[in-house]
Amino acid sequence: TEIDSKPEELDEVDRKLMQLEIEREALRKESDAASHERLARLEKEIAELRESSNALRVRWEAEKGASGAFRRLREEIEQTKHEIAKAEREYDLNKVAELRYGKLAELERRLAQEEGQLATRKDGGRPLHKEEVDEEDIAEVVSRWTGIPVAKLVEGEREKLVHLAEHLHRRVVGQGEAVEAVADAVIRARAGIKDPNRPIGSFIFLGPTGVGKTELARALAEFLFDSEQALVRLDMSEYMEKHTVARLIGAPPGYVGYEEGGQLTEAVRRRPYCVILFDEIEKAHHDVFNVLLQILDDGRLTDGQGRTVNFKNTVVIMTSNLGSQLVTAHRGGTDPEAYEAMRRDVLEALRQHFRPEFLNRVDDVVVFHALTRADLRAIVDIQLARLEARLSDRQLRLEFTAAARDFLAERGYDPVYGARPLKRVIQTEVETALARRLIAGEVRDGDRIVVDVGPSGLTLQSARGNGRPAAHP
Repeated sequence: TEIDSKPEELDEVDRKLMQLEIEREALRKESDAASHERLARLEKEIAELRESSNALRVRWEAEKGASGAFRRLREEIEQTKHEIAKAEREYDLNKVAELRYGKLAELERRLAQEEGQLATRKDGGRPLHKEEVDEEDIAEVVSRWTGIPVAKLVEGEREKLVHLAEHLHRRVVGQGEAVEAVADAVIRARAGIKDPNRPIGSFIFLGPTGVGKTELARALAEFLFDSEQALVRLDMSEYMEKHTVARLIGAPPGYVGYEEGGQLTEAVRRRPYCVILFDEIEKAHHDVFNVLLQILDDGRLTDGQGRTVNFKNTVVIMTSNLGSQLVTAHRGGTDPEAYEAMRRDVLEALRQHFRPEFLNRVDDVVVFHALTRADLRAIVDIQLARLEARLSDRQLRLEFTAAARDFLAERGYDPVYGARPLKRVIQTEVETALARRLIAGEVRDGDRIVVDVGPSGLTLQSARGNGRPAAHP
């Protein structure tokens, strides 16, 4: 704990303040408009950070002073107790009474008062100065070992899971059944109803390309483990041969690559809290399913070096395009009856391809809808928000009219290929045109760009440009 050294929060603020002051001195030598704008923002940010630093420093000094007084009181109490014990051995009853009911009682009263003040300060936020190691300190150390965020260790599990479906719906559009099935399985596992020796959840995602199967896996990894990097993705088209099973768990002793470990087992051993995505599972060799059976049944796997890898804190997701033509034929099952008919047909195709003992070990099989035009309109908003976030570093502000958003949704709609054509449309219709204008100097950092629909396509109008809308191919 930080008793004499500067607290981490204060140190971070001071370091950030120093970096910004260095940047400010460099910007003072520049004369362009963008540098002047950045300098003005820096001045404001430096003033805010300096105010924050001063407040933290005052709070730290106050807590350190109170903690020092608290420590001295405890030392004085211990010394008084030693004096009482010595007086009792010498049978000096007057001194014992004086110390025990006078000095010691007063010291303990003052100590209780100091403890109350310390507790009041802790209620106002995390203390900068600590006398003892508490739950949050232990959580932080465990977080560094396991990669689990501190907030997820300390935060109540119930509170976190209440918003799981809501969070997934914000990223995955038009797949209500899929989101609810995944959220329900995770909640069942977390509630302790499921077998503790199995993974958190295991799913097979079925449906055509571009409908959100991989995106749902990414969203789940980001929510449960605070990072999309917690997604371990394996393309099963690389495991179509019998010998490729060794790549999953590692080569046996005496074979080439024995020291490297398996692609699956090493990834989970290094990051035991993760989402594992087996993409296009129908392409894997039959021996790969023997490995999956052990993961789904026992929640563990032994790698080529004899080490047992724990899969009990993972979510296993397998995607497949089996029956995707049936989804398209049923037009995605836009109403409940059509969806149930489509689901029965797709599950029948699944049962014809996979062994029963494999399907019986999977928690849920989820059939995704084909995307509608309304779904794609919502995905347009998500994709454009990501584009705007990427441009924020250059202080470029993109504003899309409703007509421009409808135009992109219409041009990007393809019931066979899902949302993937939309990304290509945004690249060609918006990103390429914007990049050309940036290179040509027609758009500068800090500009506000309005995207609208013109006679020959989208137009980009810069607030500080030449005033002419630029239609692009």
